Amino acid sequence: MFNSITIFDALIIIAYLIIVLSLGLYFSRKKENSYSGYFLAGRSLGWFTVGMSIFATNISSEHFIGLAGSAASRGLVVGQFELMAIFILVLLGWVISPIYLKSGITTVPEFLEQRFDRSSRKIFAAISVGMYIFTKISVTLFASGILFNKIFGINIYASAIIIVLITGIYSVIGGAEAVSKTHIFQGLLMLAGAMLLTTFGLQKAGGFAGLQEKLPSDFFTMFKPIADADYPWTGIIFGAPIIAFWYWCTDTYIVQRLLGARSIEDARRGSLLAAFLKITPIFILVLPGIIAVCLYPEIKGDEAYPVLLASDIIPSGIKGIVLAGLLAAIMSSLASAFNSASAIFTNDFYKLKHPEANDRKLVLIGRLSTTIIVIAAILFVPIVKIINAQIYLYLQSVQAYVSPPITAIFISGLFFKRANAKGAFWTLIIGEIIGLSRLSMDLLVNMNILTSPALIEFTKFNFMHFAVVLFVISSILMAVISIATENKQEKTSKVQLLIDESLADIKLAFTNFRTKTIFRSNIYFSILILLVIIGIWSLWN
Repeated sequence: MFNSITIFDALIIIAYLIIVLSLGLYFSRKKENSYSGYFLAGRSLGWFTVGMSIFATNISSEHFIGLAGSAASRGLVVGQFELMAIFILVLLGWVISPIYLKSGITTVPEFLEQRFDRSSRKIFAAISVGMYIFTKISVTLFASGILFNKIFGINIYASAIIIVLITGIYSVIGGAEAVSKTHIFQGLLMLAGAMLLTTFGLQKAGGFAGLQEKLPSDFFTMFKPIADADYPWTGIIFGAPIIAFWYWCTDTYIVQRLLGARSIEDARRGSLLAAFLKITPIFILVLPGIIAVCLYPEIKGDEAYPVLLASDIIPSGIKGIVLAGLLAAIMSSLASAFNSASAIFTNDFYKLKHPEANDRKLVLIGRLSTTIIVIAAILFVPIVKIINAQIYLYLQSVQAYVSPPITAIFISGLFFKRANAKGAFWTLIIGEIIGLSRLSMDLLVNMNILTSPALIEFTKFNFMHFAVVLFVISSILMAVISIATENKQEKTSKVQLLIDESLADIKLAFTNFRTKTIFRSNIYFSILILLVIIGIWSLWN
């Protein structure tokens, strides 16, 4: 059933590490002492680099472990999170990215100060760094630990330290330039490795026909009833986009890849490339979980991908490519998290307090802050398993509790002209208190500290439905507080003028799209992406 790692597999993994370190160090030579170069790659990235960087940043070990684990338990429905993200990525490319690039920001919290005030910027910056530790770096390291323990027998902490050290060599030294350029190689390798595993797994299971014959038909239904505990269709349609908007449109972790684009057109097309690539996880990350439970019915949840990877379905040498692709996914996401966290700390805290600091000092502060964040993340790793046995569901549930207030203030800031600083500040404060209270209840109930039947019943309220309710509350708060504290003498902000200008540009371009070849091709590309999603829904409904 299982086979070990051969010398050929080990050599492939070593070759990958040498190549990625060499690429990272090579691209770190030019701009490492420039503030813009270190955090935004000198705003010189083309559309292909932007798209691959967004995709490589997004896909990490928690996707391999969590998507496959959830699929092994419930089937294809977990892929809905990936499909919903595609709609938001298209929105990011067409509407949000031009506004961000025209504003000249280095981080997304900086945009909040331009639209509202410095208080909102600092609060959002603190929330962002906390989320990197709790839902990005720590979950990535924990999921990596599960894999390395299953395959190499290395414990979670040892694997976390090894991965952090290897990734840190080039991400800390080279910054965004090294991170983005290595993402191209890592993203392609990750796709190749995952496709190989799916191909061999399907062959072993007897193809799609074999899967459908051995597993319940419910595994191949992507829309579940409203009463479903984990994936109600109402939560998928209305709740998942709220979480996705926060992640793809307001999180520096993702948006920083766009901010390094050399033009608005490169940012837009890069977003659309990432949207197209987001179709693949349902086939190369979700499907392996179904294959695993088909071949090994005794597995449970997050064991699916490690068991499949450790099995004998993959020939020697090919397994090395698959493992190298997995390492690429882990390292690319961690590198982005390190770079974004250091950018936020440096740009939204240190630089505000020390505006006289030169580029060299700011880059040094960025590197030092990364070290502290990494240590904090490693210490937090053991807590992850307490919250939810399925890593991907944990990740989504935490984001559902934190993201709605942020999504509400950004959408209000973009499209509601009367939204003001006091509305944004108090919506963030009150909304996050509500969200973190729910998260605390979940944690305490799972630890058997809270035993009240009423509270236990409340925590069963689906996290996506909770996201919808919290988003509505936050939106109402934003509108009411803004209108109640409105200053009639307040002038229209610079960023509001940029928003109006960008929306007008898009409207004009759509009106005259036949005269612009690049714009027309982007429209056709967007339509193709949306048609593919509709096709997938039609196939598995």
